[in-house]
Amino acid sequence: MRLSLWPQSLFMRLLAASVLALLLAEAASLILVARERERFVLQGNVREWSRRIAEVTAMLQGLQGTDRDSAAQRLTEGPLHFGRRTGEAPRLRADRQDIAPDRLPRGGLGGAHSGPPFPAGRPGERSTTNLPFLQFATPGEFERTFTQQLQSTLGGDFRVAVNPTTDSSRRAIAITGAAFPENRDGPVELYDATVGFPDGYSAVFRVARVSRGAPLPRGLFLNLILLVAVMLVALFVTARSITRPLSELARAADRVGRDLRQPRLAERGARELRHAARAFNTMQDRLQRYLDSRSRVLAAMSHDLKTPLTRLRLQVETLEDAATQARFGKQLDEMESMVHGALALFRGLDDNEAFAPTDINSLLQTLQSEFTEMNAPVSLEGHATRPISAKPQALRRCLTNLIANAVKFGSRARIMVEDGAALVVRIRDEGPGIPEAELERVFEPFYRLETSRNRDTGGTGLGLSIARDVVQAHGGSLVLRNLPVRGLEAVVTLPRSS
Repeated sequence: MRLSLWPQSLFMRLLAASVLALLLAEAASLILVARERERFVLQGNVREWSRRIAEVTAMLQGLQGTDRDSAAQRLTEGPLHFGRRTGEAPRLRADRQDIAPDRLPRGGLGGAHSGPPFPAGRPGERSTTNLPFLQFATPGEFERTFTQQLQSTLGGDFRVAVNPTTDSSRRAIAITGAAFPENRDGPVELYDATVGFPDGYSAVFRVARVSRGAPLPRGLFLNLILLVAVMLVALFVTARSITRPLSELARAADRVGRDLRQPRLAERGARELRHAARAFNTMQDRLQRYLDSRSRVLAAMSHDLKTPLTRLRLQVETLEDAATQARFGKQLDEMESMVHGALALFRGLDDNEAFAPTDINSLLQTLQSEFTEMNAPVSLEGHATRPISAKPQALRRCLTNLIANAVKFGSRARIMVEDGAALVVRIRDEGPGIPEAELERVFEPFYRLETSRNRDTGGTGLGLSIARDVVQAHGGSLVLRNLPVRGLEAVVTLPRSS
């Protein structure tokens, strides 16, 4: 048996497909949120760093000659720290306090605070935070964004170049801190921003960027889980409201196949489901009216046919020629047999016999004894483990027809019983079999093979039709198969109710 991970029931397929689509949508939303937050953090950081570099650049541009070199030297030795304190104006300082305050640009650069040059950590250092991170930045995106922002902040008179660096010993003016403190913990990447002044002077600024992207909010995953749970409940209720009426329709169709006189199906659910239930009920009503009409016609036919046949038989018995009397009598017998067979076939289609637990072992043993008393060799192998729900008389008629055919055309009948998920009864004979092209046609009413069209074998061609109708009324199947060497096998499969 081939195993499949995809569910087989409609209910589970609807639920699985909906959950899969929901999870994909949630994953796409998560990626979009993470990407937008990463871009937001990137833009915020480069704007803040560009502002700080621009303020330092403005300060250096206001110095001349040795004063500029001395200030740059001291800024390189003592990293700048930026921040804001409540109630204080922005200002800038170096670790070494020998830059004259009057040399600072008007308005200052940022508030002072203490701390290491790069609070974000060291290159390659692992994160210690519990916030989830997703990274989607493309290679070179940070350099391009930083270069564009810094160039826009400084103006066209300055030349800007931003490049990654791994040489932390190279002399540069360190610009510390990030615009978003939640993004300061994790592995960092160092970048040198080289600014060329209009007069030919250049300064190198160094920033540290956390390379793992933007952190996701802690409540985001809780919100997603809650959304999935609510959607699962809604999908379960919706899928159940669709599949339950379909299951009831399938069970009703199976019951009608066994016995047409069943209660009407409840018309409920969505509009399409109500229409399907209404169409099924209409079909069932039409079939019942048809069968009732046909039963009345058959009752009339039975009476009308028996009367002339009886008169003909009385007239034949008055004939003096014994040979003619025998010939006409045999033809009348054949006519009566065909009439009785046709009536039996039609009665089988409209049989009101109720289903009841039937002991198939006892039934087969009884049939074996009856055929043995008629000197017909019939053997029985295997047994059923428990009774089966069936119409006892209809099932007896079906098995009798199949055993009689095996004895008539195959000399003997061998009955084999197998029980499991379904009850299987195999009836084999030792006859010549049936051509493959005729295996289905023999189930047609009144159809007979050429080898049986003689007075010795007789038959009306209705036995197999009646047998298949009975089996199908039980929800089973009847097939004929030619055996490999010689003989024919009739396989009756009767499903067991779960």
